[in-house]
Amino acid sequence: MNEVERRALGALDVEGMLEFLRELIAIPSHGGEETAAQRRVASELRGLGLEVDEWELDLEALSGPPSFSMSIDRERALGVVGTLEGGGCGGSLILNGHVDTVAPGDEENWLHPPLEGTISGGSVYGRGACDMKGGLSCAIYAARAIKDSGARLRGRLILESVIGEEDGGAGTLAAVLRGYAADGAVVMEPSEAKIAPAHAGALSFSVHIPGRSAHACVKEEGVSAIDKFMPLHEALRALEVERNRGLNDPLYSRYKTPYAINIGTVRGGTWPGSVAESLTFEGRIGVKVGERPEAARKSLEEAVMRACRSDPWLREHPVTVEWSGYQFDPASITFDEPIIDMVRGAFRDATGREAELEGMTYASDMRHLVNTGGTPTVIFGPGDVRNAHAPDEHVPVDELVAVARTLVLMILRICGHEED
Repeated sequence: MNEVERRALGALDVEGMLEFLRELIAIPSHGGEETAAQRRVASELRGLGLEVDEWELDLEALSGPPSFSMSIDRERALGVVGTLEGGGCGGSLILNGHVDTVAPGDEENWLHPPLEGTISGGSVYGRGACDMKGGLSCAIYAARAIKDSGARLRGRLILESVIGEEDGGAGTLAAVLRGYAADGAVVMEPSEAKIAPAHAGALSFSVHIPGRSAHACVKEEGVSAIDKFMPLHEALRALEVERNRGLNDPLYSRYKTPYAINIGTVRGGTWPGSVAESLTFEGRIGVKVGERPEAARKSLEEAVMRACRSDPWLREHPVTVEWSGYQFDPASITFDEPIIDMVRGAFRDATGREAELEGMTYASDMRHLVNTGGTPTVIFGPGDVRNAHAPDEHVPVDELVAVARTLVLMILRICGHEED
């Protein structure tokens, strides 16, 4: 490391970063209500001296591109991008993070209040701590360290705070279509500080099963849609095994089922004393890296239809499959993209450890940056996705520090800096 890099690392305000993260956790930002959190981020970026682009997203116009997906209704949505322009001919870097979270759920299941940002046992607890207000805080305070150290960039740093990642990534898509692109990008989703050059896709679906109602005392005269759900469920479990058999991608070597098919909701029947006349179940299918989403959809539809053909009732009363809700394409970059080695080298110098490469089984806004924006992108952030969306969601403080330090060095090395 050179003296400018050492000085910038020394300027990293860890306590300030943790306090900002706690403040951001305390601002509810689920269910499409992200504006308050976005305004707080915009205020922080202005306080750093960044040029802030804050705009109202035209959601109707945004819905045109095929990559658009948004399953939560919003009355308004705010885009926030902070830019630190250098004075020379350096490179450009995007740091991307989302403020939206899933709902806290039943607070009785939490040991720590979900909207307080409690620090305990070396971790920060709260909804969004891991996914991904923690990663966003790392990026903001990495930029602050650059400013506080007096380092002068040559290139361009773009810090994107976006909405709607959980239900399709409308915020990042809007930033891409607004013209934001760079030589490389980092999405600070929870990756356990591993470098992910690829992530899976995820497509949500709903299946409606018809039955025939009857009084429970003569139930054999009816057809229970609940009973007909069982063979379809088994067919999808078999499809999951088939789609994950024989995979040899080293990025996914630790996962038994990297491309899962999950049934998340089941609703059927109307009365305990009646045979269920209908049932609807909803789920998601994982899309393989490099697979076209249309192929994943076709595989599920064919598995459902095969199960229907083997059942006399369903053969005459076929189910309907709808592709509703979020639709995430997979994304990947090649191993020779410079952004990978830049993260790896910065992590080594910032922590003294070697970073692992691993594919992510979840989908993310990386796909918009890569597939639509043409910006080589990796996922690299603090926290384990296994703690996301769960009670007592948390992120380790040491991973926050490691990621923030790595981002400091990345900014200086990709954007370049003026020598003292």
